[in-house]
Amino acid sequence: MKARIKFKKYGALRFIGHLDVMRYFQKVMRRAQIPIAFTGGYSPHMIMSFASPLGIGLTSEGEYFDIELTEPIESEKAVRQMNEVGVEGIEVLSFRQIAEEKKATGMAIVAAADYLVGLRKGLFPDNLEELVQNFIAQDQIEVLKQTKRSEKVVDIRPMIYQMKMQNNCSDCFESLTDTRVVALQLAAGSVENLKPDLVMSAFLNFAEIKDSDVMCAYHRMEMYANTAEEGQPRNLVSLENLGEEIVGK
Repeated sequence: MKARIKFKKYGALRFIGHLDVMRYFQKVMRRAQIPIAFTGGYSPHMIMSFASPLGIGLTSEGEYFDIELTEPIESEKAVRQMNEVGVEGIEVLSFRQIAEEKKATGMAIVAAADYLVGLRKGLFPDNLEELVQNFIAQDQIEVLKQTKRSEKVVDIRPMIYQMKMQNNCSDCFESLTDTRVVALQLAAGSVENLKPDLVMSAFLNFAEIKDSDVMCAYHRMEMYANTAEEGQPRNLVSLENLGEEIVGK
């Protein structure tokens, strides 16, 4: 049996990296007595894979990883036991059974992600919302994107699915004051992956706002799989909704 775990990451723990998050959950699994399966061989390890590691400094309420179980455990019980042994800064939100196929893992199917970007520090133009609309209305948005081996000019417009000002969001970034919030939906995953800071850098350049005049705080809201057939319009479904609650008999 395979299960998908959704969790949020916030507070001081936003500054720990992916490997530390993985080690954290390995300890949580043992302490919470989750019946997780191990690999064979001389050096067995927990069968665990993360959908898309979060960058250091970002907060999130839509993080996922998949595990294999040796026996069923009720979703409600698993969530409770994991949070009881956890620490402030990471909270498990759901625990759901998923399909057995390897191609159904979060790492393989993630195709998009939602972000909120808090703009703070400095003065914003009165027509900020209009600037966002004009930016996203462009046919092409070319940026210099750095890869592991080189730099190249890339058109990121096809990878920006949505971009708009988010109103009525005063509590989205509780620690920030004088904050304007931009909502993004971007391509994510192994096929195409666009980071929100690259989008915001391109937008600030378009709006003729100096990077030094504005600081951005990033919060990932959700991750999605594209369930549409090839050649059909995108049909994005959250990774959580692809699973089912495990209930007792």
